[in-house]
Amino acid sequence: MTTLFKHFSGKEALVFDQDDELEAELVAAVRERTPGQSIPQALREHLLLKQAQLAVHATDSRFADFTRLVQETPALRDYAHRMWTRHEAALARAIAEAVGAPEDDVSCAALARFALEARSLILRHAEPRRAADETFALLEHGWAASHPSN
Repeated sequence: MTTLFKHFSGKEALVFDQDDELEAELVAAVRERTPGQSIPQALREHLLLKQAQLAVHATDSRFADFTRLVQETPALRDYAHRMWTRHEAALARAIAEAVGAPEDDVSCAALARFALEARSLILRHAEPRRAADETFALLEHGWAASHPSN
């Protein structure tokens, strides 16, 4: 067991294997966005794409079992949320880089945090697309007021 936990932060980490990939995709959503697309719009599209991928995987009974296991196990559910939100710093740095702001810019950190937290609202809403539209409309308008060209 000691050898195993040299490679994993805890037993919950054994269940999840895409942490680095998730972070790279989030950062790419900002860095590789379409010219003229705002950062909130790019993050909204990324989250909707991830939600659509989850919906496709949900048809696989193994994935449905995995999802149920995570949702019904408080330690796994909390770990999944922490795993997702731990990408906040990398996402905030990518946003700051994209707008030419200092790495520790609070508005970039806030956008990263709110965008990441929006995921749970979107995933549990009966109409995920509407939830994403409404949530990111709020982020878009606040972002546009502080960073009009990004």
